[in-house]
Amino acid sequence: MKVSDFDYYLPEELIAQHPAEKRDASRLMVLHMDTGAIEHRHFYDILDYLRAGDCLVLNDSKVIPARLYCEKKETGAKVELLLIKRAAGERLAFLPDGEDASDVWECIVRPGKRLKGADELVFPGAEDFSAKIAGHLPDGGRLVKFSYKGAFMERLSELGHMPLPPYIGRKEGDEPEDKERYQTVYAREEGSVAAPTAGLHFTEELLKKAEEKGVKIAKVTLHVGIGTFRPVKAEKVEEHEMHFEEYEIDEENARVINETMASGGRIISVGTTSTRTLESAAIAETPVQHCHRKSHKIKAGRGSTGIFIYPGYDFKIIDCLITNFHLPKSTLIMLCSALYDREKVLAAYKLAVEEKYRFFSYGDACFFVRD
Repeated sequence: MKVSDFDYYLPEELIAQHPAEKRDASRLMVLHMDTGAIEHRHFYDILDYLRAGDCLVLNDSKVIPARLYCEKKETGAKVELLLIKRAAGERLAFLPDGEDASDVWECIVRPGKRLKGADELVFPGAEDFSAKIAGHLPDGGRLVKFSYKGAFMERLSELGHMPLPPYIGRKEGDEPEDKERYQTVYAREEGSVAAPTAGLHFTEELLKKAEEKGVKIAKVTLHVGIGTFRPVKAEKVEEHEMHFEEYEIDEENARVINETMASGGRIISVGTTSTRTLESAAIAETPVQHCHRKSHKIKAGRGSTGIFIYPGYDFKIIDCLITNFHLPKSTLIMLCSALYDREKVLAAYKLAVEEKYRFFSYGDACFFVRD
């Protein structure tokens, strides 16, 4: 299977540069997987397709303001840091001998070639916050050690910028509204460097109405890493290697999901990150009487997943998917094609272009629904 099989034409002007005025006012393309029918609605209409006994699964990971602008202390040269995650495990082996491993983050640094080990970085207007290059990683990243006063996440909130993806090409960069709008209303666990964008369309009121209708809400956590921005470079789909991300499902939410499956309710995944979490946490078990599942349930706990879902994958947990419109040749459009049908997905994307839907993170949504 070729990566080029998942390509499509997208005019640049359809890439959303700002969010819709209201979260749930985004457009919604409804793809009926059982019949092939397509409807054009708005996101607040999604209640029409949810029913009592269903379970919406949300990723409650919170985006950190992971982009920092600073200067090289000796020269004043401008430097941009993108924090990926706190360094841990084998990554700390790339620190120099004797280097303190506390407050060290894996980062992408621009321009990276000009920064050497032990180079110091300063942050204009923040004399009590500094950093230094503490190590080089094999993938081109850097280990950056921070020195500061106070609590790190509070200081990051003061100094950092929201890590908008590169296809949001504003000359002025992020804006004040992005701190709210590039974040779901139910975000709780800090750790992502990209938003689980399908959830951006939900409002607290919409979720409340869903619950009043008898829809269950379950939450999982998967911290979205920088791999979400990286293109697939392999020519064959099967040769691509996914990045690993950390996830967690607690006992209560696992129970809600498992009880929904046991009672015949639909598992409706909000986003590809929720999907990857659920499918990664699936374990085989003896079939339950009257359960519409064959032999799987959700196992609570923490884990690390590099699951790659593409056509041919046998879904174990989810029935339906709420998601955005994804980049050409991306692993995300491959996941959608695994759930439905590659040719039908690409036909729907072609129609979305013709109907001038808005694409990517701040764009419109689509609902892969099965009755």
